[in-house]
This record gives sequence, C-alpha cells and structure tokens, in this order.
Amino acid sequence: MPYRGPAAVAIAPQMIGFEGDVISNALSFARSYLGMEVAYLGEVVGDDLVFRVAIAPGFEGLIEEGLSLPFDTTLCRHIVEGRLPELLPDVADNAFAQTLAVLMKVTIGSNVSIPIRRLDGSLYGVFCCFDRAAHPSLNARDLEVMRAFASLSADQVNTGLSRDQEVQSKREAIEAVLRDQAFEIALQPILRLKDQGTAGYEALCRFSPEPYRPPNLWFDDAAEVGMQIALEVYVIKIALRILPDLPTSCYLAVNTSPATLATGQLSELVSAAGGDRVVIEITEHSAIDDLDVLLMEIDRLRELGARIAVDDAGAGYSGLQQIIRLRPDVIKLDMSLTQNVDKDVARRALASAMVQFARDTNARVVAEGIETEAELRTLKAIGVEMGQGYHLGRPALSSVMLAAAKTA
Repeated sequence: MPYRGPAAVAIAPQMIGFEGDVISNALSFARSYLGMEVAYLGEVVGDDLVFRVAIAPGFEGLIEEGLSLPFDTTLCRHIVEGRLPELLPDVADNAFAQTLAVLMKVTIGSNVSIPIRRLDGSLYGVFCCFDRAAHPSLNARDLEVMRAFASLSADQVNTGLSRDQEVQSKREAIEAVLRDQAFEIALQPILRLKDQGTAGYEALCRFSPEPYRPPNLWFDDAAEVGMQIALEVYVIKIALRILPDLPTSCYLAVNTSPATLATGQLSELVSAAGGDRVVIEITEHSAIDDLDVLLMEIDRLRELGARIAVDDAGAGYSGLQQIIRLRPDVIKLDMSLTQNVDKDVARRALASAMVQFARDTNARVVAEGIETEAELRTLKAIGVEMGQGYHLGRPALSSVMLAAAKTA
C-alpha cells in the first residue's frame, strides 16, 4: 500500500464519505485545493496518454474522458522519467521544460503530476493538475497533499485493475470449460416412494478442473462474467445426450435459470432429444425480467412434451411466487422442509400443504434431500410421490453408471 502522510490521513475520511466516485472526488478536491484550472487521471496505454477521468471546464475538446495524446509530447513523461520535478510552481522557471514542444500548443504556467503505479510497480499513468497561470506559492506541503489525493486514486485504480483481472481469469476459465468440455454429468436417481422404483434422474454437473470447486461456484462465476447462458445451454446439451441410454421408463431432469429458459435455446435441444422424457427444472429465485416471455417459452416446451419443475419449493417467498406464476408440473420440496420432517411439526404441516396444493393443481411432488428412513416414511405417509437424496441414492457419474448397467 502506498505511504500516506498526515495529509492523506486527514483527507481519507472526507473522500470516502463524499458522494460520488472517489477518483472524481480526489481530482475535484485537488483542483480546488491547489486553485488550478484542470485536473485529470491519465492512463498510459502503449505510446498514448488516455484521459480516464477529467475535470477540465473550458478545455473541452482538448482534455476529455476517452481522448488521448502521445505520451512523449507531455510534461508527464518527463516527470515520470525524472527529468522534471513533480511540482512545477512556475513552468517558466524550468529551463528544460521551456524546450518542450507541448508548451507551444498548450499554455501551462504551473503543473503538479504524480505517477500512479500498479501493484507490481509498473507505471499505470499520472494524477495531474495544471493551470495556465503560474502559482509561485505552491510548496512541499501542497505536493504532499497532491500525493495524498493521488494515493487515494491509486488505491481505486488498483482495486479496479484487480477486479478486472479476476473477472478476466474467471472468463478464461469458463471459456476453457466450454472449449474442452471440462465437466461430466452425474445422475442422481429420483425414486417413487411407493415402490422404490426409479422414476427418473436429475442431471448434475461435475467440473473437472483442479482444484475441485462445487458446481454452484462455477455457475456463479459464469453469471458474473456474462457467460451463464452459454454454460447452462452447453451443460444441458451434453446432459440430454444421455437420455437415449436411460431406461425408457425414466425421465431426465435438467436445471436452468429463468434467464436461460427465456432465450428459447432450450426448445431446440428438447425437440431434438424428445421432450416427453424431459423435465426442465427452474433453479433460480432471482427476479424474472420478462414473465410473459418466460411463460411463452414454457408453453413451447410443454408443446414438445416436456414438463416444468420448480426447484427448492418452500425455501422462501420467492419460491412460492414461482409456483403460483409458473404453475409447474413438478414441485420439488426443498431439503430445508425435508430435513427432520419426521420430528418437526411445522415442516410436516408445510410439506403436507404443498402436497395438497400439488393435488389441486394436477402437479406431482418430489422431495429433495431425503437422508434417513424416518424422513422417507413420513414423506410417504403425507402423500409425497417421489424423492431423491443420499438415503435413496447418491449421484454417480453417468459414464460409470451406464457402463455398469451395460455389463450387469
């Protein structure tokens, strides 16, 4: 972390508490404190200095955010390379500065420029203030204050760079998964509670890259970098290839977010696979941007024979809202209801209400997360038709499971 003198310590609380962007605030404070006309943060990109943030009324067209000029033509380059001091109260007093061509194009009477560096020490750019008039009274104290503002801005720059690097790393990891199909499909059996026969399987994704990370983290990363839909569609595409190898009496459940479902891409995949043995589980409880579009896609899937399931029912208000809006064919009870349902009257009552709701709406109920025989007996007694969980069967990689089935 850059060193901060007393001035920085005094300024930091004001900067953090002041409404708006920290860098813009720092430039505005610095410009006001020094009494100068222009303040800007510039990034050195290749051979150019690009103005990233600029407070420069009256200099529009010369210094604006996004504009650039050759770095070699600026005072800043010589300051960074040590040929000019960071503080120039009166540029006319510096003989070297007077030899520079930039002063033929722009009148600069006084200038303060502080190099901004990345965490690895490489140059990012400059935090600069200048004025057409000289400011002979500027002194070391003013330079310290300017460095304090620059230090605060450098923190923000490096935080943004680190965030961008993290996003880029996540994007590259997702791209590699898609390119190399670096995942396998695991299947967890869904059993009929009445006779313990297999009604279907839920397709679960197991990512291959090391170190191992749970699937939800991969999908969260994909959503963060704008690749959620691409990843979900590809995983579903691979999962549906398994369907012909499953017993014809079994269905395959695949998971999707509302955003992916609304794109219409799943209809093509389901049509090719044969929709009558496919259940589409809507797994996310975030706000639905366009309910009409989502309902239209659900209707298309139903026309293809697919059924719609709402996941995690009973987990919260949003889950109940989805049940009401989407009128699913399958309601999956969240494991928060299933766990200890044999011991908890409230869980049992709510699960019973879900079962009755399903009967009234011609839906079927699947209980997730069944882990004990007592839970199984209780759920069966209140009318739950199907279930899944470690007590009934753990997920197994589809390649292993299907290979074992062929040799049995």
